[in-house]
Amino acid sequence: MTGTTASLLTIFGATGDLARRMLLPSLYGLERDGLLPPSLRILGTARSELDLDGFRALVAEAVERQLPGSDRDPAALAALLRRIHYQPAALDDDASLRALCDTITALRDGGDVVCHLSTAPRWYAPVCDALGAHGLGGAGTRVMLEKPLGHDLASATAINDGVARVFDEDRVFRVDHYLGKEGVQNLLALRFGNALFEPLWNARHIEQVQITVAETVGVEGRGDYYDDSGASRDMLQNHLLQLLCLVAIEPPSRFEPTAVRNEKIKVLRSLRPIGRDEVAGETVTGQYTAGAVGGVAVPGYLDELGRASSTETFVALRAQVDNWRWKGVPFYLRTGKRMPQRCTEIYLQFRAVPHSIFDHGGAPLQPNALVIRLQPDERIELRMMHKTPGLDRNGLQLSQVALDLDMQEQFAAHRRRLAYERLYLDAIEGNGTLFVRRDETEAAWQWIDAIHDGWRHAGITPRPYPAGTWGPSRAVTLAERHGHAWRE
Repeated sequence: MTGTTASLLTIFGATGDLARRMLLPSLYGLERDGLLPPSLRILGTARSELDLDGFRALVAEAVERQLPGSDRDPAALAALLRRIHYQPAALDDDASLRALCDTITALRDGGDVVCHLSTAPRWYAPVCDALGAHGLGGAGTRVMLEKPLGHDLASATAINDGVARVFDEDRVFRVDHYLGKEGVQNLLALRFGNALFEPLWNARHIEQVQITVAETVGVEGRGDYYDDSGASRDMLQNHLLQLLCLVAIEPPSRFEPTAVRNEKIKVLRSLRPIGRDEVAGETVTGQYTAGAVGGVAVPGYLDELGRASSTETFVALRAQVDNWRWKGVPFYLRTGKRMPQRCTEIYLQFRAVPHSIFDHGGAPLQPNALVIRLQPDERIELRMMHKTPGLDRNGLQLSQVALDLDMQEQFAAHRRRLAYERLYLDAIEGNGTLFVRRDETEAAWQWIDAIHDGWRHAGITPRPYPAGTWGPSRAVTLAERHGHAWRE
């Protein structure tokens, strides 16, 4: 659906960490570039008992803290602050919510409204019920829901059912901020905007796919939340599976919400289950201990948490997509905290040439590979064999070289946008292409739940790995048993 442009954006949890780090700076970026609709108003709400001046000061501080001086424009910040309104509200207080809904109705002035629920997921259904009860559940209201959407399939279904009591599916915008990243968008452009790759993008030509999301940080004050989720729920269930879908989908008929999301759900439903009989051989979990990252000593997970825990901070697995295009191609997925480097990348290794004419005892041919780096820097490398300079008296010598497209260098004149800039614009305009549909969320949870059930049944607990390493040694053998090696 592409709806009417909203006249009001309401941010629930507007004083929280996500709002300060990402949401408010993103709105400033859109304001500075003249991309916010002229009539749009922004209403922040949270439990914090701030007045309007206090909240506007918080917005200004968030922008100054997150953005370099070169990106700051006092006139743009002043224009953003003029749009800003604030009303405190306690989500567990009916009178408080009623007053908030009255303010939303007044500020929307008859136009559409987007309500961004940047709160704990347990509040999604109650807030939606309150919106509906006070006349804000109609066709002119859209809701954005932050992940994690539930803890498992049952809780995700309960949340979705609660939201669906008030809002039709085409007005529910589930956020996975990875889908707003420039590099993720470029993955679709690379696949479907170039005739070079699509004929090779299948099991006949690709031997393996690796998707890595590595973080150097620990739990960073989020210990209670993280300990309840772990790497599998925090990262695998959403970010990694969304990246897998975009790598593996069939070409959509066009770039629009229904077509793109229909293809993604087909991939999720084609994932071979990893259950009780498979988890020991196809998955590895780990938990970091004390070590060093970037030459700096860091404590272990249990030291940061302050108590015993069997929560995994690392997970690696070997997935199979059982469909015509990908049958037999392993998708190796891994994510972890306290890794040696911060990195999000997709690595596609092509099959070897069927016969080498350069077999004269020199270095063996290396397979071609495509590396799509999403962060911290965005780049695409096509790794190919190339003649090594020389007279070749003992035969032609080859080396692997990379055709390298550095996005920062190539598009230096273009500002790198925060993911929420794109997501906010799409939500304000009613475009759901980059948001996650209900059936995608529930299909992903169904697959993850089977893995968790297998771990419990087999008594699998995380293996220790020192901070600053690539996880437990068992993760290495996960790939080596099948003749592959992780890219590091």
